[in-house]
Amino acid sequence: MTHLTAASGLSSDVLVWIDNGGTWGPVALDAAVASRHGRGAPGIWVRLHDAAELGSVAERLGIPAEALRRSTAGGPGTHATHPHLERLPGGGTYLSIPTLSYVEATQDVLTGSLLVVLADNVIFTCEEGGAGTLEAAALRLNSSDVPAESGARLVLAVLLLELVGAASDVELSLGEAVADTEDLVFSASPADPVQRIYSLKREIAEARHALVPFSAEFTELVAHDEDARRGGEAKPWLLRLAKSVDRLDRRLEGHDSLLADMLSASLSRISVRQNEDMRKISAWAAIAAVPTLVAGVYGMNFRHMPELGWTWGYPATVAGMALACFVLYRVFKRSGWL
Repeated sequence: MTHLTAASGLSSDVLVWIDNGGTWGPVALDAAVASRHGRGAPGIWVRLHDAAELGSVAERLGIPAEALRRSTAGGPGTHATHPHLERLPGGGTYLSIPTLSYVEATQDVLTGSLLVVLADNVIFTCEEGGAGTLEAAALRLNSSDVPAESGARLVLAVLLLELVGAASDVELSLGEAVADTEDLVFSASPADPVQRIYSLKREIAEARHALVPFSAEFTELVAHDEDARRGGEAKPWLLRLAKSVDRLDRRLEGHDSLLADMLSASLSRISVRQNEDMRKISAWAAIAAVPTLVAGVYGMNFRHMPELGWTWGYPATVAGMALACFVLYRVFKRSGWL
């Protein structure tokens, strides 16, 4: 992509692509502006580093400010907080939607946001976070694996495909992490998996928190497309994506339910292990109580204790204590307490 120069009055991070007969390539902003004056103006994709630049770039491309009323309201950064889909005056579309990515090393789910404004065959995008949705869409745009769309709507379609694909990758990674945790829970390993289970449940909750509004906006997008086709059914690729999003949410819910079952099993194992420890402690305490009791009796030092005068009194007492302890040990061993 081509970086705009400072002479344009915009950030050097603004990038422009244009549709040249089905092949998208980078151009300077002036060339994109010039293409808007001819017949059959081609599709244009503008990638913004800062959403605050949307109004000035749109003005140079000849898009009326009222057509961008919702997307330029509230100042920069407002798209990052609330996922939203809205139809703009003149048939445009405003879309703010979460993005998902996964860090394999730490098993963390990272969320970001993507702002998309489509108006008059020009699409503006601005991404926050490290999902890399725009870069992935740029690589895919000229491939054969794209929906049957044209102009700026093709960019929108590819962006939606990448968003759903990234969410699917996150779900697969979380599924593998859940499977590894399941092996740990039901293995003979002494490691405690409870903390890992809680961490995975937190990451799944974060993924679902981003995917639920994603699903809601897709429903609106399908309805929007159906209305645009005057009551006809939405395009097949859009319906497939909507079903994919619902399926991803159900899978994440299944992972969460499985983790809840694993948590219950882990806590049950901990409880059983604690009960076993308590039985062992109780058994040894009972065994130790016998010599303690006998020693306590003879430690009272009464004058008239006949055993004190016996020649074999001391060894007999010690032997009796040892025998009693041995009998108790055998009893507890047979009962499984030791």
